[in-house]
Amino acid sequence: MPIFATNVIEDAFSPLIKAFESIMVFIHDHLVGGSWGLAIVGLTVLIRAVLVPLTFKQLKGMQEMQRLSPQIAALKEKYKEDKQRQQQEIMNFYREHKINPLASCLPLLLQLPVFVSLFYMLRTDLKLDICGRQLREHYTAALGHPILHNSQIPANAIHTAAGKVKGLSEIGCDVVAHHSAKFLFLPDITEKATGAALIVLIVLYVGSQIASTLIATASADPNQRRLMLLLPVVFVVILYRYPAGLLVYWITTNMWTIGQQYLIRRHMPPPPRPESAPGVANGKPLSALKAALSGAAGAPTPVTDGGPNGGSASAPPRPPRKKKKRSGRRR
Repeated sequence: MPIFATNVIEDAFSPLIKAFESIMVFIHDHLVGGSWGLAIVGLTVLIRAVLVPLTFKQLKGMQEMQRLSPQIAALKEKYKEDKQRQQQEIMNFYREHKINPLASCLPLLLQLPVFVSLFYMLRTDLKLDICGRQLREHYTAALGHPILHNSQIPANAIHTAAGKVKGLSEIGCDVVAHHSAKFLFLPDITEKATGAALIVLIVLYVGSQIASTLIATASADPNQRRLMLLLPVVFVVILYRYPAGLLVYWITTNMWTIGQQYLIRRHMPPPPRPESAPGVANGKPLSALKAALSGAAGAPTPVTDGGPNGGSASAPPRPPRKKKKRSGRRR
């Protein structure tokens, strides 16, 4: 991404970056015993807890969509020849029943600002909290003049008489202060993972993402569900190049989703049964059911009598069986 575009995005998210940085510093200093990795986990849990009411509303909306799905199918069948009219009628149906078809995407969309803010924190602001003193010492030696304040640290690479010097966004805390940004098996959460640590992160991310998607979309449209299951593959191509702390955030989010859906299934009533609509049976248009039945293998073909009305010929009734006369002679 060009430096200009990066700076514009960072400036736009600056208020959120400052807010989340303050929260993480508080969690690090007072709640998790000085672990920056656990501070990321704590921030994730806090964000997901705040989104619980919205997630509950999302679930109710999905159940309502499931209950009304036969009526939506009937509208699609009725206006299948006119796609524009079909979309208009479906949107009118959503408005009438106060359904937001995009509600299922809101929790994910609201997490993206946190994700972007954490990305920029791990590149610059959070590094200064984790290893600011060592960074100042490093740049004092590299540039040949004293760096007394964090604001004097160059954000991007510069060239000096001694050669090129990496900027703040290009150097990890582990380089200047060994183990200062270590978390579990990750040597530095401010830098991208490599080797075995990267493999473990990808396995944890893909596994937790697929599990959370399977649970969260159990009653969703099959096509939508398949699309959601492909997203981890797309995200892996992007995320492996970013700081490892971002994958810690996303894995924690997936684990929260799995636990949340488990509790919802245990304590919430099952979704209501779909309502039948005129011309619909078992959630499918009657025309589709008739076509399926008429094409079923081995179905008997009605025989007509060839009359003017094309009625089916009815077989004559069997005559009643005569009872055998018993002889009057007794044995």
